[in-house]
Amino acid sequence: MKTTLATLTLCLVVLMATGFPLEKKGGSSSGSAAKEKRVQYAAWDDVNVIAHGLLQLGQGLKEHVDKTKVQMRDISTKLKVFNRTVTELGKESQKLRMEGEALKARAHGLEDREGQLLNVTAELREKAEEMHQERKTMSERMNRLEERVDSMLQRGAGLPDSNAGAKNSSDARNIQLMLEGQNKRIDDLMERIRLQQEKLDKQNVRIRTLQSQVQQTRQRTSLQSSQNDMQSSVAEQSDSPVEMASDCHELFMRGETTSGIYTIQPINAEPFKVFCEMKTDGGWTVIQRRQDGSVDFEQQWQAYEKGFGSLNGEFWLGLEKIHSISKDGNYILNIKLSDWSGDSEDVRLPFHLGGEETKYSLKIEKAEAFSPLETSLGTDATSGLPFSTSDQDNDLKNDINCAKHLSGGWWFSNCGRSNLNGRYFQSPPPKQRHQRKQSIFWKTWRGRYYPLKSSSMMIAPAAITNKS
Repeated sequence: MKTTLATLTLCLVVLMATGFPLEKKGGSSSGSAAKEKRVQYAAWDDVNVIAHGLLQLGQGLKEHVDKTKVQMRDISTKLKVFNRTVTELGKESQKLRMEGEALKARAHGLEDREGQLLNVTAELREKAEEMHQERKTMSERMNRLEERVDSMLQRGAGLPDSNAGAKNSSDARNIQLMLEGQNKRIDDLMERIRLQQEKLDKQNVRIRTLQSQVQQTRQRTSLQSSQNDMQSSVAEQSDSPVEMASDCHELFMRGETTSGIYTIQPINAEPFKVFCEMKTDGGWTVIQRRQDGSVDFEQQWQAYEKGFGSLNGEFWLGLEKIHSISKDGNYILNIKLSDWSGDSEDVRLPFHLGGEETKYSLKIEKAEAFSPLETSLGTDATSGLPFSTSDQDNDLKNDINCAKHLSGGWWFSNCGRSNLNGRYFQSPPPKQRHQRKQSIFWKTWRGRYYPLKSSSMMIAPAAITNKS
């Protein structure tokens, strides 16, 4: 374009120079009074060429200006969109930071209240110990007084004076009433301690919930910050991204040894987050955790299919996700149980989980005989147990919906062998048996009516067992 413009300009200058008339004067003044002047003009074809060149030049300049305007408008529009996006992201980031600070403040306040409750509980326990000691002392004094009264009654049995025996009996009765009152005071104090302990447990649950919310807010803020960085600068994208792991054991084989939340992508499935329990023998994908009653497991079919709860606390991963991980078979189910005395037990069973068309049927594939501990689930699941909830009755009992009769969702057979998704009861358990049977239980370990303290379920490839 620049060369064409320069050429046309040069032609224009030359033709204009030749187009003006040139005057030639004679050398002698003695000739005629006025010499004839010779005038030269440019040819008409040259003028046409110049005019045509100027038209082309003007047209080219106009097109160049129009293109430049369009480019400038596009750049201006993109800058406005970019500025608006950066502003919105900045506001969202500020909002998330404020929410995180507010949650931190609430968490600190609850921690302070927890400290106060712990102090009050300690004082109540000290008072209870003092009362217990007083009760023991009073009991010893009562025993000595009873011995004295008995001896006095024996000595006064042969005497005619019956007033002395009546007086001794009255004194003994008064002491007994005093002791009963003291026992009542001790029982009342123990009840207050129990109620205080329940409040403290609930407070601990709220603190853990808030801490989980603070952690999630921090993660969201970190993610938002990284998005802002991506918008404000050009990020270098890798030509060949690393393929996601299909389960936690594959992450372990890649060098991950810290338990926590990771993103996996099973074959022919969308990526999702899981909690990985990294042990010495490999990585286990946790599919269920019960520990404090902070999540209600009285859910219906759709919730059990998709999953619910918090990966940092209590949760159910979801039947769809469990099936996507283990659908190719050759997986191990590890169940860990614990009671209120601090004892725990593990159950490991090879399993296969069917898809939605089988109602996510659980099949235990074990060649040898089951141990007594394994029979609570293994015996009934050798031919496959479909999953049941209160709104989808798929259990093996014809006249009763086990999920509705008990609680939660589970692979029920006849309602009575196991249910790790039942209601969570704090210690001490309820007195009524019809309530206790709705709890988390494993019949062949602590019995049908013993509410367990915690349970967790995790899965891993069978190769992990062969290695260990």
